[in-house]
Amino acid sequence: MTVAAGRVALGLAALAWPSVPARPWVGAAADDLAARVFGRALGARDVALGLGALAALQLPAAGPGSASAWVAAGALSDALDVAASLASWRELPRVTRWLVVASAGGAALAGAAAVLAGAAGTPGAAQPGRDDAS
Repeated sequence: MTVAAGRVALGLAALAWPSVPARPWVGAAADDLAARVFGRALGARDVALGLGALAALQLPAAGPGSASAWVAAGALSDALDVAASLASWRELPRVTRWLVVASAGGAALAGAAAVLAGAAGTPGAAQPGRDDAS
């Protein structure tokens, strides 16, 4: 649930001030019009994924599978953010590229772990999104 809520907060920040969350990822280019438009689009993606996961978690009738799908989608988007960063590694800011890859990679791993724990049906395992891994 924490990752989903964080995703919504980051998405809203990107919608309002797209250069702020984009600056650690792309550096000074975050102020360019194209980067701001793209930043807002990514913000909208994160708001949708986060709200979808949070809503699925609030619907007990939907079951854990519904939340798992939203958490998996968020984990996939985070993993693809890592892949995009690695593809442009040399052009990204030297210090902050590590922070971006670490945070996106951590969120991807947390989401994947939550989905796998829910799919395995491990007794006592948290349902995806009901702990810090969602």
